Amino acid sequence: MGNLLVPLKKFLSNKNTITILGVLLGIVVLYFGYNWRVNKSISPVQVPYCTTTLVSGTKITEDVIGYTEVPASMTKNMTNLLTNVNQIRDQLVSYDSKIPQNGFFFVENLISEDEMPDSVFSNIKDGYTIYSLEVDNHSTYGNSIFPDDSIDLYLKTEYEEEVSDGEDEKLLVFGRFIKSIQVLAVKDGDGGNVFQNKDNPTEPAELLFAVPEDLFLLLKKAEYLGGFDIIPVPRNANYSEHAGSTEVEADILREMIIEKTFIIPGECTDLTQCD
Repeated sequence: MGNLLVPLKKFLSNKNTITILGVLLGIVVLYFGYNWRVNKSISPVQVPYCTTTLVSGTKITEDVIGYTEVPASMTKNMTNLLTNVNQIRDQLVSYDSKIPQNGFFFVENLISEDEMPDSVFSNIKDGYTIYSLEVDNHSTYGNSIFPDDSIDLYLKTEYEEEVSDGEDEKLLVFGRFIKSIQVLAVKDGDGGNVFQNKDNPTEPAELLFAVPEDLFLLLKKAEYLGGFDIIPVPRNANYSEHAGSTEVEADILREMIIEKTFIIPGECTDLTQCD
């Protein structure tokens, strides 16, 4: 056995042999390393894409996310490309962005719902506008009115009625003015969402509603006239769950406001008379 090892030792001790073996080893390493890098660069990776055009403020849900495979080399330098669907789902399209159909999702195009400035405005119906009702902690029943609640708006004012001997008597007027109106958002004095931190809500300053033109005009006229107090009144969960149509409850309250204002020709103060 020892005799067999002598030629092997001589062969390995030869400098030329060592050089040749080193070169061959280097070629093998380069070959496999090159193939590994090539395979890695051309191996497909799964990338989410948008199946439809999304505009600013749109919430990204699973049904608008598709998946495609692209070579890894294409995404190597795209550090802002989002490939993890968990970073995409339930985000909003940023207020200054638009994602085209079949487009990829990039970091700068998405924003969280809490970061979106006034995202509630993007979801109102055509022909509707925002009405803001000034409130405080007391008028919201200890901050107990929440977004998506359906509530009622009551109206408080005074009415002068002529009595005997030409004297006028002031009578209290108080009744349900608008029924089943949905709260769009509850904002604090800085314009932030009151319930952004559910464990530590801020002080409410305004309730936002999306209303048609006739209700917007009535509410703003009552506000500008003075002497009319609009009071939010919450209901129970069943009232919100089975909310009826939003409409003026008492026409006499509508007329009390209209009688004290100048009616612009063509003005819409009654939805049944609007074009």
